[in-house]
Amino acid sequence: MNNNIESFSIDIPQQALEDLKQRLQRTRFPDEETVEDWTQGIPLGYVRDLVDYWRDDYDWRQCEQLLNSWPNFITQIDGIEIHFIHQRSRHSRATPILLTHGWPGSVLEFRHLISRLTDPVAHGGKSEDAFHVIIPALPGYGFSGKPRAAGTRVEKIAEMWSQLMQRLNYTQYVAHGGDWGGLITQAMAVQQPPGLLAIHTTLPIVSPTAPLADNPREQAALARFAYYQTYDSGYAQQQSTRPQTLGYGLADSPAGQLAWIVEKYSQWTDCERQGVRHPENAIPRQELIDTVMLYWLTNTAASAARLYWESFREPDVSPISLPSGISEFAEEIMRPPRHWCEHRFSNLVYFNDTIVDGGHFAALEVPDTLTSELRKWKHALHTNGIIE
Repeated sequence: MNNNIESFSIDIPQQALEDLKQRLQRTRFPDEETVEDWTQGIPLGYVRDLVDYWRDDYDWRQCEQLLNSWPNFITQIDGIEIHFIHQRSRHSRATPILLTHGWPGSVLEFRHLISRLTDPVAHGGKSEDAFHVIIPALPGYGFSGKPRAAGTRVEKIAEMWSQLMQRLNYTQYVAHGGDWGGLITQAMAVQQPPGLLAIHTTLPIVSPTAPLADNPREQAALARFAYYQTYDSGYAQQQSTRPQTLGYGLADSPAGQLAWIVEKYSQWTDCERQGVRHPENAIPRQELIDTVMLYWLTNTAASAARLYWESFREPDVSPISLPSGISEFAEEIMRPPRHWCEHRFSNLVYFNDTIVDGGHFAALEVPDTLTSELRKWKHALHTNGIIE
């Protein structure tokens, strides 16, 4: 078994960038939507604008340089190469934290957190707020390898992450995630691998507790979930049932890949201003395209979507007794009330559902707020004697 950890550097061939530019130049667009909002999907005018920017003004090398500015590594776990960023803090009291992204995210989802967590003094914090940061790319995502057989479910990835932390010689650590990263982090808490002390998530996966109360908080949570199921889950139904069919179009059309991803940043971010939703109210244009590029350049549309086929239809809600923290952002897809969460998380040491900004991509949208939440959670763990 190969347990080697090797340094990794990203260097996309110029030919791949030229091919992308040519494909963008030849884009065949559909006809325009028949409404003036996003209810039929991402509008034609905006996609044209993004394609023009991507083709003529966007600079991938800037993103590549940013990625390479952090220590990158590759290691093989259960036959799959895993790419990860591993940035250690200079502070002696730093706590190792495993950060896991989701879809349509990537390791870039935590681009603004790395320095905030590893060097808190430079970002308004104290040395005891410090973390050592480990950010793996999910199997089938980004520069990680693609599973060649079925079975790489959420629970399997949780086991792989435990192996990664052991391989890095971390005997005690904590974990955080949202979206698929939240499910994987919660799966780790169910499994309780050696060394995992506590978890934090922005997307707790819980069931409503009976009897349902007729109060605004519960009704809002139910309404939010009903909206997602009725109007916003089509992407998940496709990816969880026919990811391969979807992959042909996304692997061949950069404009299609762009539209498939950026539409979610409109729906799931805190980006409404004066009654109009627009993703660039929450996340800069360049960062949106950076994320799209990690899917396009690695041809991972289908392999990333397969995680839905593996795990979306049967989420695990097994009890979690490991010390846990939950931060629910204002525009998160689902925001269950505390007593629903406590029914699953029996050792909830930190909970905050009063955050007034941010959405599903909090690490990109409001990194200072998420950093503050992680610091408060760490303080609660210290107060409860869970970490030193």
